[in-house]
Amino acid sequence: MEFPKDLKYTREHEWVFTEDGVATVGITDFAQDSLGDIVFLELPEEDAEIKQSDIFGVVESVKAVSDIYAPVSGKIHEVNKDLADQPEVINEDPYEEGWLIKVKMSHEEELNDLLSAEEYEVFIREEA
Repeated sequence: MEFPKDLKYTREHEWVFTEDGVATVGITDFAQDSLGDIVFLELPEEDAEIKQSDIFGVVESVKAVSDIYAPVSGKIHEVNKDLADQPEVINEDPYEEGWLIKVKMSHEEELNDLLSAEEYEVFIREEA
């Protein structure tokens, strides 16, 4: 199981990478592994506003349907359109090619609410 140190994590199993006020968001290696083969993904439109902790999408796998929660608030800057035809990329590469959305953050201080890689790893162990 991979937990890149340069990312922040949520208790709902999303990851965040930030650069220049833009947050790239995806689901964690743990989440994709727990879900199994991902077969469908529903993501919002570009320019949509999202608020931290609100549901912004849905991921469907052979095992379950799960909501995806916004780790930060802001305006959706970009959506990974490649995933519409190839949702399995999330299983293959959750931290690079499998990113979901990019958000122009409206409240960067919300990043303080997220977990470090070490904290997320402890959270996963405790949840198991």
